Amino acid sequence: MSKMGSVSLKIGDGTARFKRATVCSSAVNILMLFSVISTNLFALYAFTSSPNHNESQISQHTHHPKNISLISEQVSLILKEIDSSQKKLARMEKELLGYETVDISRPNIANELKLFLQHHQLPLGKDSRTGITEMVASVGHTCEKSSDLLSQYMTYKVSGPCPDDWSLAQKLILRGCEPLPRRRCLAKPVPKVGLAAFPASLWKPVSDKMLTWSGLGCKSIDCLNKKKILSRDCVGCFDLANASENQKFVKVRSKNDFVIDDVLALASGGIRIGFDIGGGSGSFAARMAERNVTVITNTLNVDAPFSEFVAARGLFPLYLSLDHRFPFYDNVFDLVRTSSGLDVEGKSEKLEFLMFDIDRILRAGGLFWLDNFYCGDDEKKRTLTRLLERFGYKKLKWVVGEKVDGAGSGKAELYLSAVLQKPTRV
Repeated sequence: MSKMGSVSLKIGDGTARFKRATVCSSAVNILMLFSVISTNLFALYAFTSSPNHNESQISQHTHHPKNISLISEQVSLILKEIDSSQKKLARMEKELLGYETVDISRPNIANELKLFLQHHQLPLGKDSRTGITEMVASVGHTCEKSSDLLSQYMTYKVSGPCPDDWSLAQKLILRGCEPLPRRRCLAKPVPKVGLAAFPASLWKPVSDKMLTWSGLGCKSIDCLNKKKILSRDCVGCFDLANASENQKFVKVRSKNDFVIDDVLALASGGIRIGFDIGGGSGSFAARMAERNVTVITNTLNVDAPFSEFVAARGLFPLYLSLDHRFPFYDNVFDLVRTSSGLDVEGKSEKLEFLMFDIDRILRAGGLFWLDNFYCGDDEKKRTLTRLLERFGYKKLKWVVGEKVDGAGSGKAELYLSAVLQKPTRV
C-alpha cells in the first residue's frame, strides 16, 4: 500500500504513517495539472473565438440577449465539466493511493481531530535516509464511516479530565476504527485499593474498587460470577477461588484439556515468552508466570473489565481487537495460545488473515496451542483443519471431542484441541 498523499488510514501497528514522493503521486499531479490547463484553455477559446463575420455583425451578435444566454450556458457547461473532472481525478487518486481518507473539512468535525490528522512537516526537511517529508497520523480506515462517533470521542477539554467514554472508544474499535487517535486529556485515575504484591496477586481475589464499571451491565465481580456466560472461554472466570478456574491448565476435565507442563515438555528450545489471544481473566498467563514464562494476554472489555482485572493480577493485558495487525516484530514468540476467540465471527477470510499473522509472530519451532476451539459442526472443523494444514505445522497433539455446553443447556458440542509446531521454512 502506498504511504503518501492524504492521511493514511491503513490498519497497522499504530505507528505514524509517512508521505513519500512516488511515481504514482507524480502521475496524479501531472494529470491534475493537465486537466486544469486544458479546461482553462477551452474556456479562453470559448470566450475569444467568434465566427468569420465583419465587426458590425459581431457586435450585434455579442449584444443580443440570445447570444448572452448561449455564452452563459457554455460557461455553465464548462464549470460542470471542470467539477466532473475534479471528482474523477479524486476517485482516480484514491484508487491509486489504495485507501480512503477522512475529510476533515466536513462540518461537525471536532477541532482536536482536525489537529491530530493534519500533516506535520519534518523540522529539518526531507529525510535523506527514508525520503519522507512529513509525518501523517495513523487512524483506522473505517473511521470515515463512523466520523460522528469519532468526532464525539475527540470532543473534550484539552489538558482536562478525559470524558468517561471508554465504552464509546471500544464501540469504535469493534467497528474497525482502530487505531484510535491520541487525545490530550488525562484519564480518570482508579485507586488500586488492596493491590497485592506479585506473585500472591496471581490468585488473590480482586477488589471491585480496582475496576472501572462504567458502560457495563454488572457493577461488581459478584455480578459477573453469577452471569451464566460471558463467553465460551469465560464461564466463571472471575471467580479465582472456584475450582473450575484455579484448576484450569493443571487438571484435566475432559479429553480436550491439555496440562501446561505436558505442553511445555513438547517445546524444542524451551518456552520463554508467549501470547494468549482472547485470554479471558488471565489465568493462562498466571499459570505460565508461576513457571517463569511471560505471557501477554490479548483482551477487550466486552461485557466485563477484562483488561483491568488481568492487570490487577500483575499480568500484562493488551487491549486490541483481532482485526488489528499484532504490534509485534516477526518470529518473537515461543508459544501462541488461543481458543474460541480464533473464531472471528465465523468468517473464513478473516480467520485466514488472522492465522497468517499468528504464523508471522511465532518463531520457527514455536508452539501454536489451539485450546478447546468450538467447532459447532464437522464442516467448520474441516474448514479450520484445511487452513491449519496449509502452514505445514507438525501435529504434536490433536484431539476432537464433545463437551457439555458451559452455558448450562446440557447440549453436547464439538471442540478441537491441538498443539502444533511451526516448521523451519527455507
